[in-house]
Amino acid sequence: MAVVNTALSFDTDVTDAAVLAACAKAGGCYQGQTHGHQGFLLSAEEANKELRERPASRAVLFPYLTADELLGESDSLPTRYVIDFTGCDLLSSRRFPRLYERVGRTVLPDRKRAAEREKARTGEALHADPSALVNRHHANFLANWWCLSYPREEMLRALAMLPRYIVCGRVTKRPVFEFVSSAIRPNDALTVFPYADDYSFGILQSDAHWRWFVNRCSTLTERFRYTSNTVFDTFAWPQDPTKAQIEAVADAAVALRKLRRTLMKEHQLSLRELYRSLESPGKHPLKGAQAALDGAVRAAYGMGKSKDPLGFLLDLNARLAARESEGETIVGPGLPPRAGNAKRLITADCVGGAVSPRPSAVSRARAPLTADG
Repeated sequence: MAVVNTALSFDTDVTDAAVLAACAKAGGCYQGQTHGHQGFLLSAEEANKELRERPASRAVLFPYLTADELLGESDSLPTRYVIDFTGCDLLSSRRFPRLYERVGRTVLPDRKRAAEREKARTGEALHADPSALVNRHHANFLANWWCLSYPREEMLRALAMLPRYIVCGRVTKRPVFEFVSSAIRPNDALTVFPYADDYSFGILQSDAHWRWFVNRCSTLTERFRYTSNTVFDTFAWPQDPTKAQIEAVADAAVALRKLRRTLMKEHQLSLRELYRSLESPGKHPLKGAQAALDGAVRAAYGMGKSKDPLGFLLDLNARLAARESEGETIVGPGLPPRAGNAKRLITADCVGGAVSPRPSAVSRARAPLTADG
């Protein structure tokens, strides 16, 4: 049924889609790291100086990518590093003396003050109502003051064995997904998908996934917020694609990314600027590449050319939820069983690669961490 849904569009109503356990339990969608304090961030010059003089600091000092850099810079590279002591206790963090001292000097005093203010507010709230629900976020941050506010340890474990991973802006208005080197830490303005293969990228970059996203997500003005529980956990992946269909999706995904980078370099555009140009009427080379990817994804689903993708995905969601309720196993996110040799489907292109953040960019004034505008 076509209705005006929560995304304020006339599309098939998918608000009643069920959460699929195969998706929800896959560990396939995360919010990036929340640093919580500017003291954890270093410019590229500061970081490079530290790494030259103390190479061991590579264990806790990483390039740190925001959505604004991914989408707004012509090379999508990060301009700053983050001090990430995840996995280090207080004593082991001291093995990196200059970084430890920096965090102690900049972060610790603010976290003490924030915890004290929180304690006072909590006392007042409990005095007025002993059963009141109170927050103790700042007390927890103080207890682990040398660590990022939300380091996303589960996400880091998922990324540890991968050469690259997929991201999109957590709040965005355009369908832009990209691979990022696992040497780079993602900021919380990015949604992270721990998959290195081109097939998974193709499914996420497809029109079918984008339309599901905008009709299932929470909105923020004219932009859309990617949330794992409403979008990723309900999105039904192809259940029985052939090996040839899997490879066709992967090949179309590679071709689209290659064309994107060619166009960006040739016309000196960022990803944001490139996708904005698609909004103007007229022929555009990227439209053809996206259409080829969408056709390959439809074939992998067994979805006819004239079939409404939202209606198809909603019906598939209902069937898969029913199968799971009966104890059956369904195909979740990532490469399906027929994919065969995964190495064939993992190419090398990604933001960063073996390249350090741009040293020439750090002197420019940087805006606050933002999502795509």
